[in-house]
Amino acid sequence: MNRRAVSLLLHAALMCIAALTLAPLAWMVAASLMVPGEASTLPPPLWPAQPTLQHYRALFSGDGIGRPFINSLLLALGATALSLLFNLSAGYAFAKLRFRGRDTLFRALLGALVIPAQVAMLPLFLMLKNLGLVNTLAGALVPWLASVFGIFLVRQYALGIPDELIEAARLDGAGEWRIFRSVVLPLLAPVVVTLALLSFLGAWNDFMWPLIVLTDRELQTLPVALAGLSREHVQDTELMMAGAVLTVLPVLGLFLALQRFYLQGLLMGGVKQ
Repeated sequence: MNRRAVSLLLHAALMCIAALTLAPLAWMVAASLMVPGEASTLPPPLWPAQPTLQHYRALFSGDGIGRPFINSLLLALGATALSLLFNLSAGYAFAKLRFRGRDTLFRALLGALVIPAQVAMLPLFLMLKNLGLVNTLAGALVPWLASVFGIFLVRQYALGIPDELIEAARLDGAGEWRIFRSVVLPLLAPVVVTLALLSFLGAWNDFMWPLIVLTDRELQTLPVALAGLSREHVQDTELMMAGAVLTVLPVLGLFLALQRFYLQGLLMGGVKQ
């Protein structure tokens, strides 16, 4: 078998895998456009006979999910910005700055990776209660200020940056902040985009912590609101599919917006040793 035939078979297999992966998402969008009850027929149709947006209008009308959607968007954007600020700074410091106890502290942080996040929820809730941050979006943001995984991810990528670049910048008189902003950050572009996507996705889909810390209905996030809505409309498949589409769209839009910068970062990251 020649190389062309192997290449065709490989591409065909990849296309089949991609189709199998995208098929549930495509049907989710199609079902959200169907009239009530159409998705429950047997066999279920692949595309709506008469596409309609009534389920999306129903979700945003009255006391629907308009407010929770905005709350989730604000929470996810704030979590992404704070996560990038703290994780990038800490990861770079552990990789390139020398200070007493650096390696010991980093090993202690790595040990915290084996502790389930749920274990820390009760003490964190009690701390926020004493600070008066319960039932506030600021309290919901606290777990996203920094993460051990984010710091580890940035540190491992920053270790690949040659020390000569940083030393040369210091010899030219650049301060540490100028070095981090002008030299290090452009080389960290791929991990910045990766961390931004992971942080946004985690905060956007988070259900447990907002359910615990946000008791006011006006502060509910989208996953919590959809969970409550599903109990009231458990048989309304089309409405639930419309809600699922709304949870996917922001993440998909963010990825499509950042993929160009991700590819540029990969090209910039090819530093010659």
